Amino acid sequence: MPAAAPSSAPADPRQGLRFGRIPITNVQPVLEAGSFSAKAIRGADVQVSAVIFREGHDALGATAILLAPDKSEAQRTAMKPGAKGSDSWHGVLTPAFEGAWSFAIEGWTDNYATWAHNAQVKINAEVDVEVMLAEGALLLSTAAKDAKATAPEAAKVFKAAARTLADSSLNTNDRLAGGTGKEVRAAVAHFPLRDHVTRSAEYPLMVERDAAGRGAWYEFFPRSEGARRNPDTGEWTSGNFRTAAHRLPAVAAMGFDVVYLPPIHPIGTINRKGPNNSLVAAPADPGSPWAIGSAAGGHDAIHPDLGTEADFAAFVAAAEELELEVALDLALQCAPDHPWATEHPQWFTTRVDGTIAYAENPPKKYQDIYPLNFDNDPAGLSAEILRIVRLWIERGVRIFRVDNPHTKPVWFWEWLIGTINAERPDVVFLAEAFTRPAMMAALGRAGFQQSYSYFTWRNTKEELEEYLVHVSHESAGYFRPNFFVNTPDILTEYLQYGGPAAFKIRAILAAMSSPLWGMYAGYELYEHVARPGSEENIDNEKYEYKDRDFAAAQANGKSLAPFVSRLNEIRRAHPALLDLQNLSLHESSDDATLVFSKHKNIAATATEPARKDTIIVVINVDPHSMREGQVTLDLDALELDGLSPDGTFLVNDLLTGATWNWGKKNYFRLDAHMEPAHILHVRR
Repeated sequence: MPAAAPSSAPADPRQGLRFGRIPITNVQPVLEAGSFSAKAIRGADVQVSAVIFREGHDALGATAILLAPDKSEAQRTAMKPGAKGSDSWHGVLTPAFEGAWSFAIEGWTDNYATWAHNAQVKINAEVDVEVMLAEGALLLSTAAKDAKATAPEAAKVFKAAARTLADSSLNTNDRLAGGTGKEVRAAVAHFPLRDHVTRSAEYPLMVERDAAGRGAWYEFFPRSEGARRNPDTGEWTSGNFRTAAHRLPAVAAMGFDVVYLPPIHPIGTINRKGPNNSLVAAPADPGSPWAIGSAAGGHDAIHPDLGTEADFAAFVAAAEELELEVALDLALQCAPDHPWATEHPQWFTTRVDGTIAYAENPPKKYQDIYPLNFDNDPAGLSAEILRIVRLWIERGVRIFRVDNPHTKPVWFWEWLIGTINAERPDVVFLAEAFTRPAMMAALGRAGFQQSYSYFTWRNTKEELEEYLVHVSHESAGYFRPNFFVNTPDILTEYLQYGGPAAFKIRAILAAMSSPLWGMYAGYELYEHVARPGSEENIDNEKYEYKDRDFAAAQANGKSLAPFVSRLNEIRRAHPALLDLQNLSLHESSDDATLVFSKHKNIAATATEPARKDTIIVVINVDPHSMREGQVTLDLDALELDGLSPDGTFLVNDLLTGATWNWGKKNYFRLDAHMEPAHILHVRR
């Protein structure tokens, strides 16, 4: 008696598994399995990658898909395979506007590449010749039908190729050539013949405005701009917002986008620091702006010497007229006489003797500052800080440089930045965090749009190569570095002893390698004398006024300002320099000469055709010497459309105006004191 038929078909074993038909793993940029959004900037290229493979030997293809905030498909781009044997695939996506985007990866069996490879091998070996030709004819005739509606030109090519493959009156080589020629391959690139298409999960990509990831920053102290010292008494009259506004045109003329102000709030009098961080302050010493709070108010107040709310509003308006944004320091710490110290003692750490603990970073001590404690009253303290940030946003601030964020809980930043950006997506937060890598990465994931970086201490060719690769390719999904060349706290030995050449070299490196860079006032005057035993300027502006004569220095040819202007002018003219992930290293025979390039494909607009922008930087990072040798270029990274018959292409030096024919190998000679770098624009 025959066996009874099963009552139902067996369940599909493929349902609910983590692997699809084509395994797709290690998708990047993905943060914590998609719990946090990777970072992107409007119009900037986002490098995406994945490991994609399958059983057997069939050829694979991969596609990166960009999804707009409304989940519509905005871009679909073919990915390229990485190093042989790595199973890695790489592609580029370019979001067009701000918002909560996402992306996915598709892997698929490439039926055409599989057939073309097998046909070539077997026909060369005279094995299954007719079978292989017939399979190709069937594959391409089917493709012609599939492509007819959406890719009619490709369909015509497929149909003609199928006829050639099936034409037994032709010899074998001609039939095969008809199915594998350049025209067919171009049609396949336009209309891939995909099978077993497998799609990854969708991963979030937060696309933010330009200022979140592009820009040149300039820091100055408003109290010093317009400050004057009485020659008879030695007493100072503070500058203010009205006098500081006179400095703005010079900042704009240097090509900066952001003017960053240290804290502008009342400064404490208890334990006020004197010149050079001394523990004793004279009555007229202004104190550190980071020691916030006095009887005149706290974080929501303006220092009386600087002016009123109306004066600050006028300063912001004057900056905006010059296309400058004002960034304000958000320093969450207090002077001992801050109103919070008496009104909310639970917001601080109380020691066993009943005193409030001041800030320490051994061996440094900050007796004039009380750090906040977020564990005693997290709800109350958080609500107050949120109020303050909203207040300054109402006063016209859309960029905050956050002082020492790594000394506050990461959860707080995730909450604060998330809350603010939900209300105002245009508000940008910069983390001033020179700390452990894990904390810096966490702050980026928590929401900080950009961060100070280790660039300041990377000076040799080897150090710079390693760091540039890290920030442009390994950490770019969560960490945007702002390459400040100096700060009021940082004057490295490289600048102390490198002379004017060191200042020029560091400015070139910062401005050309990162879409974000910054400098603190005095850099253009080559201020290089440090307080003995420290990395800080002597007579540090944190503790006293500075009366600098920028105009006289420039008139006497003793200012770096014209050179800085040229660097920022080059940045604005070349979009390749304003992306983070497009940096490629090249070889130099000299151990102090760094070579990198930045390349960007620029899509056509209603008024401009599509074009390519490529910059090559060759820079001598030794400020004391002349260097010469040979540059060996990776021509693939430059994406050249074609070389001259002699294998060369034209480059224009954007610093000197010189034009040369360059090729794969090129001689250079760079004198740090005269011409430390070539900034070369590849002519198309």
